[in-house]
Amino acid sequence: MPLLPESLIDPLWVEFAALIEAERRPEFDPAHPWGCHRRRISDRVVFDHVVAALVHGSGYERIATPGCSDRTIRRRLDDWATAGVSEELLRTALAGYDQILGLDLDDLAVDGSITKAPGGGEVAGRSPVGRGKQGTKRSVACDDQGIPLHLVAARANDHDSPLLEPTLTGIVTMIGPLPRHRDAHGGDLFPTVHLDRGYDSGKTRTLLHTLGFTGEIATTGVPAPIQAGRRWPIERTHSWMNGYGKLRRFTDRRKIIVEFYLNLAAALTVIRRLINRARSRYRWTTRPTTRRLR
Repeated sequence: MPLLPESLIDPLWVEFAALIEAERRPEFDPAHPWGCHRRRISDRVVFDHVVAALVHGSGYERIATPGCSDRTIRRRLDDWATAGVSEELLRTALAGYDQILGLDLDDLAVDGSITKAPGGGEVAGRSPVGRGKQGTKRSVACDDQGIPLHLVAARANDHDSPLLEPTLTGIVTMIGPLPRHRDAHGGDLFPTVHLDRGYDSGKTRTLLHTLGFTGEIATTGVPAPIQAGRRWPIERTHSWMNGYGKLRRFTDRRKIIVEFYLNLAAALTVIRRLINRARSRYRWTTRPTTRRLR
């Protein structure tokens, strides 16, 4: 059984390969004095191993094969993360989704999710929901359909409120300036950001006003079902992303690697939603016939 359906992994690899083209080296190093060293492992082979690590959450020693060692995976992963390939991949996926279906940017939602990080690291801290064990938090902004727009990695004991600014400002770098509309009186309608009670403070409202957003924040002391609003898409987004083992249990210690996997998982989420929603509207040669993306 493949780790991911071909209809999902093939378009991901096409865009990924285009992004690493400038980083690709020849099969043999022309500067080698003897020319008898081993061939360079194919980028596609290493990419498949990285996807396996993302899906299963296994260590690199466990997913290594005779044709691709754990050291090769780590080196290539470090090169790709340093070059910002996963961020560009997510940006490309969002652009494709917006062109084909359109992002719903009138209502946005932001929230954090805490997962395990047993090995510690740069973005690991004492988890308030894990009996003080090491954990990592991801702050995610999504549109009204749950499409992840930007992600920020932080320690588990970091409060959600300070992470709101980098999460929202990063949206512009991913998809460009957010659209604004005119109301019936000729005024500007700003995008509405839906937040839970953890963001209920004057500082948050001032920040939203400065950034040009309208805030809809749950009030502390009021039961959640009464003021659920449009926050449910971000909960569904976290559920989608927790389907990847690497995001549920981070073993990498460096922030740049953690962010690489976060953006890679977000890009997969965008592509999966794009195919699921577009297959009932459009026809193409490799269009899947079921929601399972075979």
